[in-house]
Amino acid sequence: MLAIEIKDLTKDYKVGFWKKKPRRALDGLSLSVEAGETFGLLGPNGAGKSTTLKILFRLIFPTTGVARILGENIQDRSTHARLGFLPENPSFYDHLTAEEFMMFASDLFGIPARQARRQTGELLDRVGLAGTGGLRIRKFSKGMVQRLGIAQALINDPDLIFLDEPMSGLDPIGRRDIRNLILELRKEGKTVFFSTHILSDAETLCDRVAILDRGRLLGCGELEQILAMKVRTVEIVIEGPSAQTLGELRPYARAMVRTGNQLRIESDEKDATVVLGTVLACGARVRSFNPVKSSLEDYFMAQVSAPEEDPAENAAQPPLRKRAARSGR
Repeated sequence: MLAIEIKDLTKDYKVGFWKKKPRRALDGLSLSVEAGETFGLLGPNGAGKSTTLKILFRLIFPTTGVARILGENIQDRSTHARLGFLPENPSFYDHLTAEEFMMFASDLFGIPARQARRQTGELLDRVGLAGTGGLRIRKFSKGMVQRLGIAQALINDPDLIFLDEPMSGLDPIGRRDIRNLILELRKEGKTVFFSTHILSDAETLCDRVAILDRGRLLGCGELEQILAMKVRTVEIVIEGPSAQTLGELRPYARAMVRTGNQLRIESDEKDATVVLGTVLACGARVRSFNPVKSSLEDYFMAQVSAPEEDPAENAAQPPLRKRAARSGR
C-alpha cells in the first residue's frame, strides 16, 4: 500500500501590494511513498518542501492536484489520528513543562492518562529530555524545543511520521540521536517522510529521495539508482613523478594537483588502468589508488544548478530526471 500519493500538485500564491500576481510555489508535483520506507524530500530554501507538507496536513490548500495519505484523501481528517507531524519551526505553550505539554498532546488524541504518562516518560527519554524536570519550555534552547517537537510527533504511536527539517537547531550529539531514532522507527515498520537540506542525513537515512527546486521535481528514486547516474572516477596519489611522467599522464587526467613531492591524479574509471601502468613504467611510487564514488551532494548540486530545459527534450532525459519525476518512481 502507498503511504503517500501525490498527483500534479500545484500551489500558487498571490504576491504584491497593489496588483497581486501569482507566484508558483509548487509546479505539478507527483510522487509516491511506499509504506514502511524512509523518504527524504530535498531541496534548497524556497524549493517547496514545507509547502508540500502543509498541503498534506491541510494547513494550506492546493491550487490544483490531489493527494492521498494512507489510502485516504487528505480531506479525510480522521486519518490524522494515525499521523505524527513536526513543523519546521515548532512553537509550543512556553509556560508548560515538557511533561505537561506531552500530556496536553496526549489528551488531543484521547489517550488515557495512565498510558499518556508512561508514553511521555518513554518518549522524553528517547529524545534526550528526561532530565528537564520542571523546566518551563520558555527556558528551552532551540535544540531542546526541536527534541520536544519530535517527541510530540510520536505520542500517538503514528503509522506515518512527517518531519519538516528535523535536524534544525540540533548540535552534533542531537543530530546523532535523532538519526538513530529515525533508524529505530524504520525498524519498527513506520513510514517516515522528512524534508531536509542536510544531504548527509538523507544519504544515511533514506530508502528513496526526491529533489525539489523552485517547486519542480528534478529527480526521484533510490539512492543507488540516483548515484549510479554519475560517472565514477579514480584518484591515484603518486610520489616523485618526473617531468616525463607528468607529460605522459596529462592526456588521461581530469585533474592533477601537486603537493610537495606527491601528485594527486583524478581520471575516468576507463583510463585508470592506463594511468597506473604509465606510473609503474616510469618508476614512480604509488601511494594510493581509490575509486571516488558520487555523493548525493554531487547529484544534488548538478540538478539544482542545471539550466532550465526545453520540454521537447524531455523524452531523451535519463529515467530519474523528468520521466521519473512524473511518476514519482
